[in-house]
Amino acid sequence: MEVTSKEVSNVIETIGRIENEISKQMVGQKDLIRQVLICILSGGNVLLEGVPGLGKTRLIKTLGKVLDLKFSRIQFTPDLMPADVVGTNIITKSGGDEGMFRFQPGPVFSNIVLADEINRATPKTQSALLEAMQEQTVTVGNTTYKMPQPFFVLATQNPIEMEGTYPLPEAQMDRFLFKLNVPFPSLGELMDIVAMTTGNLEEELDKVSSGQEILAMRAVAREIPVAKPVLEYALKLILATHPDSEYSPAAAKKYIRFGSSPRGAQAVISAARIRAILDGRYNVAYDDIKYVAYPALRHRLFLNFEGMSEGITTDQVITEIIKALEEKV
Repeated sequence: MEVTSKEVSNVIETIGRIENEISKQMVGQKDLIRQVLICILSGGNVLLEGVPGLGKTRLIKTLGKVLDLKFSRIQFTPDLMPADVVGTNIITKSGGDEGMFRFQPGPVFSNIVLADEINRATPKTQSALLEAMQEQTVTVGNTTYKMPQPFFVLATQNPIEMEGTYPLPEAQMDRFLFKLNVPFPSLGELMDIVAMTTGNLEEELDKVSSGQEILAMRAVAREIPVAKPVLEYALKLILATHPDSEYSPAAAKKYIRFGSSPRGAQAVISAARIRAILDGRYNVAYDDIKYVAYPALRHRLFLNFEGMSEGITTDQVITEIIKALEEKV
């Protein structure tokens, strides 16, 4: 099925209205907002990393208000238990003396789940989200429950305060489509933030989209074609993250311990399709692949001791990989 100009225009118009509405309560961060929306339209989960006070939680709560979707917030703490996330079976009585088990859904049964400071919970509780994030189901006892659609986990974590935290395991990091670094605002943005939050400038938000509309836009994005050379470029990019690959440049061989999984390739292609639509194009370009490579891969590359000791970032390695591939294209 070919994508029509009307369908593309509808997606662009809807995303524009969502961004305008979010900007009523979010100063700046336009690129961050765009990347979160790309991830949501791709059907993926987002990990937002930044120091406290940059608006990570505010952005997700604002998104929950703007989209006509069920929203829930889970504040992750060391004493949080898996049942506090997914729910549990409780005994109920109806007239007689005999009780029966009834499943009481937890806050994860929502369309948008804010997992605030996800790295503060123990690994046991973190793992409660694994099935929901990948299969979009939750198993309690012998019963599997489907999540409402659409379903997204938007998690936050603080990269500085590491005391009393539990780093997310590689398997869970891989279930996030994007990892987004939240930048510090400029002087002008900081002035606007203070004026908005300490005065009476906050505006009421309107709901401008719905779950059905998001699912429809996602279906449109899946029909965006990817030419064979562009697809090969994206897959070579993934292979180049492995130090033992024939495509990996010197920087990857020197600093990377483990490269991206196949989920990284899925993330790059699905997100590149959304980016192409938002640029008003009907096919994925090389620039789309390069744009989404950073948020899609920065949490899927694991540096070796040499890379960490030299202070190398995964973004720097991704840049070197892209440069090396451009020379061969």
